[in-house]
Amino acid sequence: MLTFEVTHNDHCRRLESFLRTLMPSASPGYCRKLIKNGAAKLNAAVATPDTLLAVNDRVTLKESAATTSLLSPTRPELDLLYEDDQVAMVNKPAGLPMHRTAEREANLVDAGMAYMAWRGTPCKLYPVNRLDRGTSGAVILAKSSSAAGMFGRQVKETGLDKLYLALVAEIPDESGVIAEPLDGKESETRYTVLLHGAGNALLAVTPISGRMHQIRRHLGMIGHPVLGDKRYGLGELPDYDGFALHSFRTVVVRPEAGPLTVCAPLPEGFWGLVERYLGEQPEAVVRRLDACLGGMDGM
Repeated sequence: MLTFEVTHNDHCRRLESFLRTLMPSASPGYCRKLIKNGAAKLNAAVATPDTLLAVNDRVTLKESAATTSLLSPTRPELDLLYEDDQVAMVNKPAGLPMHRTAEREANLVDAGMAYMAWRGTPCKLYPVNRLDRGTSGAVILAKSSSAAGMFGRQVKETGLDKLYLALVAEIPDESGVIAEPLDGKESETRYTVLLHGAGNALLAVTPISGRMHQIRRHLGMIGHPVLGDKRYGLGELPDYDGFALHSFRTVVVRPEAGPLTVCAPLPEGFWGLVERYLGEQPEAVVRRLDACLGGMDGM
């Protein structure tokens, strides 16, 4: 039996996604099959592909020639959070644009298609939702124009239930609602302070409306700009290719299977920012995040 312990780098990741990080070349259904057949277990118990992991969980794999041959010593360049026949949800790194904006520039769509081709499942990818270049976290890439249209209508008509994590300057009130209009339209952003240190705070942020740069603009308006966001507040962050804003949790409604909660673990560089600007270790962030997630749902 092969055993893997979950660290803060995979906290809240789906079990199936965790197996994909171990076996990046596996076919789309292989990891799901291992879980459903009981060959992959969580804490010695049968789980589901959508089960969210926690720090110190133990994932075990029944050792076989096929599984052993697929294990990789390094993680894939594309962090797949969820995948089915219609979409792939990906954890976008900070500093990486969604589309090519200059000749030969690396971008998420090209990286996604290159990964699909390398795995032996080539397809064209279409962004359903977008994140700014400097923002990291979960985005949805459709595998066909029809799927892009279907999920795009869902985003436009009902939006995505999303939760962001933002490291900001100064320490705001414990929680609040920012309702300043943006571009002449009603806009609303809600936040809760998760942790704070000497002059900075980590916020859990929920955008109720979906205006361009909404979180960045709203936090800048109340005097607590996102660290590294030179457009709406402060200068660039040293040793971090982007700003301290991460799309952590997304709830998407699948046409036939219903709602799905997908979390994008924080990038390693973001953990470094938390330690540098708050003086906190990952364990403290994990505890506070878990304690606040339920409260944010009903905020």
